[in-house]
Parts: sequence; C-alpha cells; structure tokens
Amino acid sequence: MLKVRSSRPVLPGFRLSLGITLFWLSVIVLVPLSAVFAKSATGGWDGFVAAALSERALASYRLTFGAALLGAAINCVFGLIVAWVLVRYDFPGKRALGAAVDLPFALPTAVAGIALTTLYADTGLLGRPLAALGLPVAYQPAGVVLALTFIGLPFVVRTVEPVLAEVAHETEEAATTLGATRLQTMARVIFPTLLPALATGFALAFARGAGEYGSVIFIAGNMPFRSEIAPLLIVTQLEEYDFAGAASIAVVMLLVSVAMLLVLNMLQHWQRRKG
Repeated sequence: MLKVRSSRPVLPGFRLSLGITLFWLSVIVLVPLSAVFAKSATGGWDGFVAAALSERALASYRLTFGAALLGAAINCVFGLIVAWVLVRYDFPGKRALGAAVDLPFALPTAVAGIALTTLYADTGLLGRPLAALGLPVAYQPAGVVLALTFIGLPFVVRTVEPVLAEVAHETEEAATTLGATRLQTMARVIFPTLLPALATGFALAFARGAGEYGSVIFIAGNMPFRSEIAPLLIVTQLEEYDFAGAASIAVVMLLVSVAMLLVLNMLQHWQRRKG
C-alpha cells in the first residue's frame, strides 16, 4: 500500500506564526524595555540628565564600554586562533579543550569572579608576580577587561568555528598553487570569508560584556570614577531607591549597545554584498 506524504507544513500558517512571534517578542523584550524608558521619564528631562550624564555615570560608561570593546577585540584575535586549532587539527584532548571553551557559558558568573580574583589578587598565584612587576590586575580596570575577556571568549569561538569548518582545503591549495604565501592565503582567501562571523562574535562578546555584573564586581574593586562599572552603579541607585536614576543609566547603556550592534550589522551586510 502506497503512503501519501502530506504537503501540509508542520508549523502553522504565516499569520498565526507571525502573531505568536510578535506576541512572544513583545512579552519578553519590548514590554520590559519600554518599561525602562517609561521609568526613566518619571524624573523629567532634568532628572534624566542629572542621573545619566553625571561625572560618576560618565566614568562608569567609559570603563564599561571601553573594557567591553577591548575584551571583545582580544577575543577576536585569540578566539580565532582557538577556533582554528579546534577545526583544523586533531590531537589528544581535543574534546576536553572544546568543552573548556564552553565553560564560561555554564559557570556561574559569581564563581568566575571569585576564581579570577583569587588568581589575580596581589597575593594570588598570578597576581603576585604581576604586582611585583608593577602590573596589578585585581581591583583595577585591567581586572574588568580580564573578566569580560573570560566570559566573551565562547561567543567568538562558537561563531567562527562552523564558518571555518566550511572553508574548503581545496581553495587554500589552489591559492598556494598560484603562488600565494601562507600570509596571503590567510589575508585574501580565508579572512574575508570569516570576517562576517568574526564581526558577529565581536558584537555578541561586546553586548555580553557591556551588561556583565557577577564576574566583574569581585575583581573590579568597585571604586567610583576608577573601577566602577555601569551595572554596579545601577544597582547602587536601586539600593538608594532612586529608581528613575537607575532607569536613566540603563537607557543610556541600552542605546549605546543597540547603536553598536546596528553598526556591526550594517558592516556585516556591506561585507556580504561586497563578497
């Protein structure tokens, strides 16, 4: 007996699917973000400016976004190397190394902060020799960069890895046959293919780092105007029952993060059109 395959789609129709998507997106994302904007407006424009653009807030923005950018840039370099090793080479312990890359995903951020602080404090295993060289890490802005680099690495590695796996060895061999050096092959054949994925990993690592709290507060030192991050300042405002001020700082962080992601998405779109 012949079996007739049904041509009906598994998912519901477009209108129903779109309605469910918009409803879920609104409940999870749009409504909470709208509430933040609404709360920031309760103090008026003068209150918004006083809270969001104070000297203390500006110092926290510089540290938060500067450290997030630096950490994401570091991860672009070393994350690409890690992804290259995991994709192109077979060696004992490869599975364990791949699992270690995902450890920041599963590890509670507070545990990561305590571990990093223990290692890089002035009395720690790594912090003592660095402090002796005049390069303290814990309770300094460098500690913030370290923590954000730690939690952002998996985003770059896991974004680049599948794209790198699709790059055919034949393409590299053809470039070598035509006389290209290894550096030229990397710069003109492999890197342009990886650039959109690398930009995506950078954006994800930056967005994750800009909003990080748990792994940073232990190693940062939390000194206003020096090592205080914006998420901690928001918590401080909430503890002082200044909800409008906390929402104002959150709005600024949200706008900067969205602008950064928009720019990176435009660059990816331009790169795809160019390619």
